[in-house]
Amino acid sequence: MKKRLAMLGAAAMAVSMLAGMSVNAESVVTEPTELTFIFADGDEGAKASMNEIVNRFNEAYPDITVTIEPGNGGAYSEFIKTKDSVGEFPDVMEMRDTALYVRAGKLAPLPEDIVSLFKTTTDFDGQVYTVPLSGENTNGIIYNKKYFDENGFTEPATYDEFIALCEAIKEKGDMAPLVVGGQDIWHMGFLFHKVYNDQVLSQDPDFIEHCYEGTKDFSDPTFKAALEELQTIMSYAQDGWVSTPDAQITTFLVNDMAAMMYSGTHMFSQIASADPDFEIGWFAVPSPDGKLRLVGGGGASGLAISAEAAQDANKKAAAEEFIRFFYQPENYKVYCETLSAIPATVEQPEMNVMDVFQEVIDATNSADDLAPMWNGRVGNNELPPDFRNFTYKTAIEVLQGTRDIDSACEELNKTWQVSMQSFNPLTGEGIE
Repeated sequence: MKKRLAMLGAAAMAVSMLAGMSVNAESVVTEPTELTFIFADGDEGAKASMNEIVNRFNEAYPDITVTIEPGNGGAYSEFIKTKDSVGEFPDVMEMRDTALYVRAGKLAPLPEDIVSLFKTTTDFDGQVYTVPLSGENTNGIIYNKKYFDENGFTEPATYDEFIALCEAIKEKGDMAPLVVGGQDIWHMGFLFHKVYNDQVLSQDPDFIEHCYEGTKDFSDPTFKAALEELQTIMSYAQDGWVSTPDAQITTFLVNDMAAMMYSGTHMFSQIASADPDFEIGWFAVPSPDGKLRLVGGGGASGLAISAEAAQDANKKAAAEEFIRFFYQPENYKVYCETLSAIPATVEQPEMNVMDVFQEVIDATNSADDLAPMWNGRVGNNELPPDFRNFTYKTAIEVLQGTRDIDSACEELNKTWQVSMQSFNPLTGEGIE
């Protein structure tokens, strides 16, 4: 009897999983067609969810076979470059270095009926070549909810209230208001982008393009204001933040060494793993002008179809159908739930997620501005290689007091002039 009930339960589960799916769907190809598919498989959750969705697709479309070509679990950018160099560029792929491959003519533009499925996409001269796997990693304050409750601290509704909160925690003296993993240079990008967004992008979304043109530079008052705001926020970071690796910031939070961190939603699972009983709180920090500007929406990375595959009518049809299938709510839900990813589609899947993650999703839906980080932009606002890291290193010098803001801006201007000689999207320099 138990065996029979188990069989019935398994059958019911299978029916439930396939609910709303088009099994043995009407063919979109004129003959059996095979597609190769690669993605960054270093994360076990990504691997499991991708395999599940591909298996569903292959079952629904018996005349199309999508074959996942396994990666090496290492640097994905190098893996896809290697596949390209040996003549094994995939038909469908997770694309990260999108601008590079668009310029090389390796990707096919996507049709409007696919592009329209998403809240935002990134275009290159009016063409869209990728659709986002998820919304950009939204940054906000992740905090110790128990500590807040015990001390009567509440989530701030304005930027000034946030600074007042940091000051109150600092005065209490039992832990640092903020933990920052400054040893990893990329970690500095979280708070840098916040202040850059507050002060620079809010006034001029095309600031970098204007720097290429020569009509603006890094001595601009808005850029100086960004560094001043960064100085204010970072005055509440823990002692030794510049030598603290990103891998240790969770330890600071769960061991009552810091009350808050400013980071992305990827930290939720790390915190829960480090201390399952830790009560996570989250809030977005408004800009000083009262607007809510968040990292989010679709960036330049995402699923793409190779230009070579698009030359074959059957492969093109099959690849486009696979992408449509991937983002059907019942399938996309698998990916988003497994990776705690913010859905990027207009039609949102119903997700079973922790309350704090739902707060992030709600914030992205109500934000005044939702866009990629400053170093994730393309076209005329794409940064020269390595300029991002130089900016972060220069900002650290300002924060440590080894350089003032004026000299930092002068140094950035000098480096920018050199960088433009090898990369300038306005003139085509460095654009392959």
